[in-house]
Amino acid sequence: MNWLDPLTGRTVAADAAAVLQDFRAAGGRSFHLYSVAEVREKYELGCAKSGLSPDNLFDVSDHQIGQFGIRLYQPQATPGATPVLLFFHGGGWIMGSLDTHDGLCRRLATLTGLPVVAVDYRLAPEHRYPAAINDCRAAVQWLASNSLGHGVEVTGLVLVGDSAGGQLAAVLTNENASSPNPLPILGQVLIYPITDLTFSTPSYQRIREGFPLVADTMAWFANEYLPEGTDRAAPEVSPAFADLPPGLPPTYVLTVDNDPLADEGARYAAALSQAGTAVTYLHLPGYAHGLFTSAGRIPRGEREIENIAAFIRELHW
Repeated sequence: MNWLDPLTGRTVAADAAAVLQDFRAAGGRSFHLYSVAEVREKYELGCAKSGLSPDNLFDVSDHQIGQFGIRLYQPQATPGATPVLLFFHGGGWIMGSLDTHDGLCRRLATLTGLPVVAVDYRLAPEHRYPAAINDCRAAVQWLASNSLGHGVEVTGLVLVGDSAGGQLAAVLTNENASSPNPLPILGQVLIYPITDLTFSTPSYQRIREGFPLVADTMAWFANEYLPEGTDRAAPEVSPAFADLPPGLPPTYVLTVDNDPLADEGARYAAALSQAGTAVTYLHLPGYAHGLFTSAGRIPRGEREIENIAAFIRELHW
């Protein structure tokens, strides 16, 4: 049975109530009320506590590319020529790591049978925009080169990201549509993505307290990530303002209701559809931002990972 939250007046799904109540019992302070060092530590601990248990895979290896790292998950030996899932983690560009989303990446590899590459891009405020997106571009280049030691013959990419990672995935997909080199992008999965850093959608007014991610948290993330004077409506920052090109690949967009990002995700899905993109859109009432990094405790999160994997398996290679 769903729960009516007395603090916010919002409906919380029954299987998500315990996670929210634990957050409140621990003080109920949203991310922006901590220092960068504190919020990184808390995010790591929270994901370890609530994330999926790690699936066993054929091989998992870490690699260094310049100033950042990647983790390659291989569900089977010598897959031959294959598409690869390229995963960008969330965390407002200032937190998150290979470890925070390890269980999710392993599960995607298990369910799709495809290699997954997770990008440990450099974080702000030490490395502000455009460090993160440049690292993600470099990861694509690394995968395109068979001479760099990863041993995978990559035929194309499916870009997957949650929150800030969804923003990075959307930017790279839009760029690739007009110049599909070095690798074609075959699909994108945007999980409660950030698409509009002008904060102009109504859900910023709805979600202002009571959840780990609220409107003020997003303002803090943006201020830490973007150098002063950055145009927040630039397409490389806010994909919602991009002139969406023709030929974008099939796209899966998921939003959750108790999330300041809900409306921008919905609007971006609609804009993609209007531009001629094949879009699968799902909105989940009663759930909050962070559903997928809490999928070890919230069964709906685990089920939705299965649905995303099914979408990926049905793409035409």
